[in-house]
Amino acid sequence: MSDKIGLFAGSFDPITKGHIDLIERASKLFDCLYVGIFYNLEKKSFFNIEAKEKMVTAALAHLENVKIVTSHDELAVEVARKLGVTTFVRGLRNSQDLDYEGNLNFFNHELAPEIETIFLISKPDYQHLSSSRIRELISFEQDISKYVPESVVKELKKQYGKTKK
Repeated sequence: MSDKIGLFAGSFDPITKGHIDLIERASKLFDCLYVGIFYNLEKKSFFNIEAKEKMVTAALAHLENVKIVTSHDELAVEVARKLGVTTFVRGLRNSQDLDYEGNLNFFNHELAPEIETIFLISKPDYQHLSSSRIRELISFEQDISKYVPESVVKELKKQYGKTKK
């Protein structure tokens, strides 16, 4: 029997408690779950890739079967093939996510039909959390500590020399 290897990909700019919940749940489904930090052409990054990797690694350190990978110039399907991934893991918060993810799934399947995709629905407590909203709160110097792991708060303090209000 071959290993079940998953890939949960995102820009994680920054990682939220909603992401962590999905990753924790997905980690129980796989022998190995890669969390891929990818560059998203549609988004202007708030954090650089090194800071994201540091924050994600710290936030997921408690999960023994989770490994962090990064990519700036490859499609997720290319990275997935190199890693022997059998399944993409995607999170859904709402109907807008379903539309976006459905489109992404179409192209992933066209490019890599051998890789299945599963969708995990966010718990109600996390359905309104998004990295975009967190970045907005950061911009207006609001407290984000209840929405993100401690590693994000520490990185903000390091980058800006203080925590927000």
